[in-house]
Amino acid sequence: MNNIGVIAIGRNEGERLRRCLESVVGRGWTVVYVDSNSSDGSVELARSLGAQVVELDTSLPFSAARARNSGFERLLRSDPQVRLVQFVDGDCQIVDGWIERASRELEMHNDVAVVCGRRRERDPDASVYNRLADLEWDTAVGETQSCGGDALMRVDAFQAVGGFDASVVAGEEPELCQRLRAKGWKILRIDSEMTQHDSAMLHLSQWWRRAVRSGYGWMDIRARFPGNEAAARQVRSSRTWSLGWLAAAIIALGAGTLALNIRWGVFACLLVVLLFPLQMLRIAAGVRQRVGHPSDAIAYAFLTMLSKWANVIGQAHYWKDRRAGRIARMIEYKHQSPSGGSLVGEAR
Repeated sequence: MNNIGVIAIGRNEGERLRRCLESVVGRGWTVVYVDSNSSDGSVELARSLGAQVVELDTSLPFSAARARNSGFERLLRSDPQVRLVQFVDGDCQIVDGWIERASRELEMHNDVAVVCGRRRERDPDASVYNRLADLEWDTAVGETQSCGGDALMRVDAFQAVGGFDASVVAGEEPELCQRLRAKGWKILRIDSEMTQHDSAMLHLSQWWRRAVRSGYGWMDIRARFPGNEAAARQVRSSRTWSLGWLAAAIIALGAGTLALNIRWGVFACLLVVLLFPLQMLRIAAGVRQRVGHPSDAIAYAFLTMLSKWANVIGQAHYWKDRRAGRIARMIEYKHQSPSGGSLVGEAR
C-alpha cells in the first residue's frame, strides 16, 4: 500500500480540514494538502498533522482543478514510485478501509482508471438542503460516465491525459473523465462507503448559489468543449425547464388567443404551465424510495426544478464574463463555520 498518495484541497475549511487529514495521515501514504489562500490557519494545521503543503500562487485564478494538479506535481516529486492517487476535498473525510477496497478494484480491472464509491453527508439532519445533497450523492453503481471530487485514480492514466484542465472552474471531473474514456479507460463506481462530506448548507440562498455555480461551470465546459455530452445535457435541461418552458407558455397563450379567443388562449397556456408541476411529480416519484419521508422527495423535486432558473443565471454570468474578457471565476456558496473556519472555496 506504499504506492498510494493522497491529495487534499481546501480553502478556509477549519475543523473540517482536520477531520479530512486525520483520516489519511499516519497510514503509510504520502499526503499532500493544497491550500487556496486560506486565512484560518489551515496551512499551519496541515503541517502540524504531517501533511506536505502546497500554497497556490495568489496571482492566478483559483480552481479545484488547478489545486489538484499542483498537488499531483508535488506528490510525484516526493514519491516518484506512487502508482495510485486518492483525491479528496478538504470538507470530506475518507472512510476507513475505502482506499484499500478501491485499490483492490483497480488491481482486478486493468482497464479501469478511476474508482469511486458512496459519498455521504456528515450531518443530513442539519437541514433539508443537506439531506437533499446526500440524496444527490446516491448514484448507481457500476461503470459510469464520471466521478466526483473524491476518487482513487491510476497515476499513469491521469498523466496520459494531462490531468485536470486547470481552467475549468466547475465540472472538472466529468471533463477529465470524458478524456479518459476517449482513451479507452473506464470509470467504476462501487457499492462501498467512500467519504463523509460536510455541505454546511443551512439556507436556500446557499442552495441557490450552488446551482448558479453549477450553471456557470457547465456553460464554461459546453462553450469550450463542444463534444462534452454531460455539459450539453445539463445546459439543455436548464434552458428547457426555465426559459423554454416560459416561452412555450407565452406562445401558447398568444397562439390560442389569435386562433380562437382569450379563453382558449388561457386554457392552452395553463396546459403548458402544468408541465412544470408534472415534471416535479415525476422527479419526486423517482426518488421516493430513496428518501426517508415523502416531504423530502417533494422538496428534492421542487429544488431541482427551481435550480434550473439558477443554472440559467449562472450561464448568463458566464457569457457576461466571457464578453468582458474575464477569466472564468469560482463562485462560492458556503458561510462562516460555527467553529471559526470559513466554509468557502472549492469543496462541492
